[in-house]
Amino acid sequence: MAGIDPRDLPDPAPDSGFDLRTRAELALACDPGEPPAGLFRHTPWRRRAGVHRAAVALLATAGVWGAVMAVRPPELVRGAIEHEYYERTLRGSFMAPDELLRHLGLAGQRSAPGYPQLMRPCDIDGQRAYHLTTFFEKGGMVTVLAFDGPVALADGGGWWNNVYWQVIRSRAGKPLVLVAQKKKALAVAQASLGRPPG
Repeated sequence: MAGIDPRDLPDPAPDSGFDLRTRAELALACDPGEPPAGLFRHTPWRRRAGVHRAAVALLATAGVWGAVMAVRPPELVRGAIEHEYYERTLRGSFMAPDELLRHLGLAGQRSAPGYPQLMRPCDIDGQRAYHLTTFFEKGGMVTVLAFDGPVALADGGGWWNNVYWQVIRSRAGKPLVLVAQKKKALAVAQASLGRPPG
């Protein structure tokens, strides 16, 4: 196919008055050599909305993580809570009551406090522990864990993994970990097992 010769095309129609006026107005509207300054505006990275959203999300995440870490019990208490969960339904006496009472700081008593459900030696995170699950009539079921070796547990308590926990001092001054599903049960157990006030 051969190309079209421009000499064979008809002459274009002359510009009308409207075309001339429109061309003149457009020529005055904007100098084509200088674009508007707004097209080249530079926003610093720290002022961008996406950076602000990311900073807020990071601060919120850090706040939630800090709150969780603030209420999180010590590692040995978390191990005791996990141990209690897996032995919650176990019943029986797997050790002499005298030995258990001695570890609980109740060497002078003849029987364990409450209605004992489980007495046995255990291992919690590499620590030898003595486990007593007992029922207090005016409180409920409580698991008491006394440790054989010296452990560094400060007195305190809280709620973790759907149970209440508390660290108290036995009458002999050793730390005891109490775990219960009812907060009232901890108070009854503390009155029965803990060091008297004063």
